[in-house]
Amino acid sequence: MAELIRIYEENPNPREIQKVVKVLKQGGLVIYPTDTVYGLGCDITNSKALERIARIKGVKLEKANFSFICADLSNLSDYVKQMENSTFKLLKRALPGPFTFILSGNNNLPKDFKKKKTVGIRVPANNIAQALVRELGNPIVSTSIHDEDELLEYTTDPGLIYEKWDNLVDIVIDGGYGDNVASTVVDLTGYEPEVIRQGKGDIEEIL
Repeated sequence: MAELIRIYEENPNPREIQKVVKVLKQGGLVIYPTDTVYGLGCDITNSKALERIARIKGVKLEKANFSFICADLSNLSDYVKQMENSTFKLLKRALPGPFTFILSGNNNLPKDFKKKKTVGIRVPANNIAQALVRELGNPIVSTSIHDEDELLEYTTDPGLIYEKWDNLVDIVIDGGYGDNVASTVVDLTGYEPEVIRQGKGDIEEIL
């Protein structure tokens, strides 16, 4: 059974953050809030945890399109090929914010992602998500939580999320109601930024 932990976004309790990160380091799965929808995440370096998420999502790990949740842009060079100055400036204008940017991966990607040519990078404007990544010391691999409801694509109520995911994950963070619009996905691997999925972020505001 999962544990439901209340953490306040305005001022995340360091002790609670450490508790969640301890579970992440042990290979646990955590549902946590972002600046868009709630995400399901694990430690990027833990193969067993990655396999668990892939199984839950019903995809093969090598084919899964998970995002890398980062606390800021300082670790980008760990996973991403050197980019144009204009691309980096675009990222700085947009992040933290409700965007996922697809960038060309480099040779230092964790072993489970070695075959990937691109990676989705996300820096949510959410203090809980950022605190988790900082305390963990490396990105969280993440995927959005979908809802079976035909009208609501994403569950926004952490209590309902807990009821549904209780037996699948280790911790559900109650960070208040989430949004029901996902991030805008922008491909930056071509000559021009290309919107793959229109979500909460408006690309026109940052170009």
